[in-house]
Amino acid sequence: MSNKTGRNEGTYISALLIALSLLMVSVRPADTQNSPATSVQNKPAQIHALKVTLLSTMLVGSTTGLGEWGFSALVEADGHRALLDTGAHPDTVLQNAGDLKIDLSDVREVILTHNHWDHVSGLMTLRREMMKKNPSALSVVHVARGIFYSRPAPEGEDNRMIAVRKEYEATGGKFVEHEESAEIFPGAWLTGPVPRKFPERNWSVSGKVQTPAGLVEDTIPEDQSLVLNTPEGLVVVTGCGHAGIINILTFARQEFRNEPVEAVIGGLHLFPATDEQLDWTADKMKEFKVANLMGAHCTGIEAVYHIRGRLGLPRASAVVGSVGSSFVLGEGIHPGPLAK
Repeated sequence: MSNKTGRNEGTYISALLIALSLLMVSVRPADTQNSPATSVQNKPAQIHALKVTLLSTMLVGSTTGLGEWGFSALVEADGHRALLDTGAHPDTVLQNAGDLKIDLSDVREVILTHNHWDHVSGLMTLRREMMKKNPSALSVVHVARGIFYSRPAPEGEDNRMIAVRKEYEATGGKFVEHEESAEIFPGAWLTGPVPRKFPERNWSVSGKVQTPAGLVEDTIPEDQSLVLNTPEGLVVVTGCGHAGIINILTFARQEFRNEPVEAVIGGLHLFPATDEQLDWTADKMKEFKVANLMGAHCTGIEAVYHIRGRLGLPRASAVVGSVGSSFVLGEGIHPGPLAK
């Protein structure tokens, strides 16, 4: 065989190998699109260790803590810690956390569900006190669009968050304003402003709010909740649920398709609701397969019991939340002596 013939055969074989390799590369993406590894990557992140502890609400479940018309909860999820709302009085959450032996100095993030005084009044006290130990403590606050809108009233500005913003930023803290839903850490989804599909009207204020569209009825447009995605289902933590708990669950379902709701925790502002309203709410909650309810703050004692009966939940799975009571993933509700 001549050198020329050998070169031609070598060139042919090289070209054939290149063609085969290109074919394999072009086929590989189509093969991996349906592979288990790729589909797992597309699934939303999940939280596997979760504890939510109430630090401010009306009832006190034991001899520890102070009750008030307000709300605050510490969320501990896979090593992340966040404080949702800060109570009605400057010192309540600080004192209750101390009584419960809970150190908040390593909590960096705060979530404020809306502008009302009974959810934001402890922010400055907590920030100033905790930053003595850790300058980054409570240094980031997540809020939704509308929390800083002016609420004009005959006696002056009725939105204290406008003044709090200046005070807080002067300490080096930062507000993160959300116009839509956002994942703030893996498996933790902040709703941002919630679309009001159903006319739940879960608020009792009668004032006005200055929006880009003009001066309109204050429906608390910035009301937001925290949704935690777990293998057991969604855990939803609300401050007052002014957007309406069914609107909140409906919105969450758009992000997490067909996921059951393992727990609803916090204020639902149902204390003035009629039996008909409570029936409707419970029937809708049943559609979401709500397994646990810890109704605190403005939910109302009678409302919790009414919903519990309508949902057919056992006593241990639907309780009135109290200071120090908690929900632990895989264990359920730890209600404290008063609510057992």
